Amino acid sequence: MKLLVLGPTGGLGRQIIAQSVELGHHVTVLARDPAKLSARHEHLKCMKGNVLRASDVEAALDGQDAVISALGVGSSRRSFNLIEGAMPVIVNAMKRQGVRRLIFTSGISLKLAQVSLPLRLLLRLMLWDQIRDKKAGEEILRDSAIDWTLIYPTILTDGPRTGEYRVGEHLELSGFPKVSRADVADVILKLLTDSESVHRDLVVSS
Repeated sequence: MKLLVLGPTGGLGRQIIAQSVELGHHVTVLARDPAKLSARHEHLKCMKGNVLRASDVEAALDGQDAVISALGVGSSRRSFNLIEGAMPVIVNAMKRQGVRRLIFTSGISLKLAQVSLPLRLLLRLMLWDQIRDKKAGEEILRDSAIDWTLIYPTILTDGPRTGEYRVGEHLELSGFPKVSRADVADVILKLLTDSESVHRDLVVSS
């Protein structure tokens, strides 16, 4: 497939890129600072641009089959309204370019009812601004005609790809559940052509 990856310079984005080219996909990434992306491959194309700028996103979408988003603000507690600002740009650009498939990575902070009380309180305290931002962005996506899937990983680690993970709309989670970025990337790439995952919220955890 021809894939556009957004948020390519973070840990999850790097895993998605590495596993995508390993599977033979042709990957385009959109990055504000391409120098931060060390990966090199004959099937990897890096475009300089801003996900908040419609012309940049539309140019990157030209000829793509699907979009994978690993957008995030890193270790910052502030959202900078990234998801709320980027979502209408992405959705409208996809409509104009005729690209329907989008897998968008969110976070377990949007599924607080499924986590333990201590983790719930911690996430609300630390990530309240990101929770607000992601909720606003996801409402825009849900109201669109895009074939979206929302992914909600538990606490992300830099562990290896194990294939030993659980995926579902409702998972039994206790304590401080974790999952490696490598396993989340594996899930995302497997779901690209899975029609049953369209318009579903999927939690991913070990």
